[in-house]
Amino acid sequence: MKFKIGYRTLKTALGTAVSIILAQYIGLQNFTSAGILTILCIKVTKKRSLRASWDRILACVIAMTFSAVFFELIGYHPLVIGLLLLFFIPVAVMARAADGIVSSSVIMLHIYSAGQVTPALIVNELGIVLIGVGVALIMNLYMPSSDDKLEEYQIQIEENFKRIFIEIGRFLRTGDSNWGGVELTETAKLLEKAKALAFQDVENHLLRSENLYYQYFKIREKQFDIIERVLPSVTSMPYQVKQGEMVAEFVEELLKGIKPGNTVLFYLEKLYRLRTEFVDMELPNTREEFEARAALLHFVNEMEQYLLLKRSFKGLNTEETNRKVTKEAH
Repeated sequence: MKFKIGYRTLKTALGTAVSIILAQYIGLQNFTSAGILTILCIKVTKKRSLRASWDRILACVIAMTFSAVFFELIGYHPLVIGLLLLFFIPVAVMARAADGIVSSSVIMLHIYSAGQVTPALIVNELGIVLIGVGVALIMNLYMPSSDDKLEEYQIQIEENFKRIFIEIGRFLRTGDSNWGGVELTETAKLLEKAKALAFQDVENHLLRSENLYYQYFKIREKQFDIIERVLPSVTSMPYQVKQGEMVAEFVEELLKGIKPGNTVLFYLEKLYRLRTEFVDMELPNTREEFEARAALLHFVNEMEQYLLLKRSFKGLNTEETNRKVTKEAH
């Protein structure tokens, strides 16, 4: 495995050191705990980091309240710690601060070790929490842009779509193809990676609830499902018919249209005309011809759904999409 120091690792290392230095400089007791909180609060995305920080602040406040009540009223004994946890953990879970249970337990043990609850102790523990969490949030203010990688995924997926359509057209024309189908497996993997990265980009923008790339890849995924669904029936036709040439011509035009400026309406109209021609043709004379034409008609109907999916992607009409998504999905 290749040794690699990631961006998050660098932020964690630097943030931990800064937290400890600040806590120690201010003169807080148990200052190293600030570094632990920073480690726990630096997450992959801004939203996750913000949520983790809130969970730990809330859990620590609850823990200090419970500690003051249990230790001062019952006593400073190890058995009291166990009794305290029996009540504290369910309350933290109910408050949706379960992720802060471990870090707040550290604060709880600080109070136990002190032997008494004083205003100075509470201020000290709050200082540790605020420094640890605050530094983590500051370190996570900047996240590297994912746009270049998302665009790279977009281009790769579109190239694979083109290749798949080329092979479909070739088979419809000649009935023969040496295609191994590697693009199918590769596209499925690319779509999963692209969606995950696009979703991560959403969580790195606190005021953004959606990502145009994520919408784009979701549309591509649904289109890819259609392609996978129709491939077996189209590529298993044992009988070549005239309609196959017509569909092949449409497919070849469609793959050339994956570029800026094209509209779905243009291809839908061509598809409707193609289907009308099918209906006006003479009925098949043999069972093999019937099955072949039925498979082609099924393919045409699925291509209509393929195009309608693109039409539902309203984001392509916005200025932001025209700037970011350089190629439309047809």
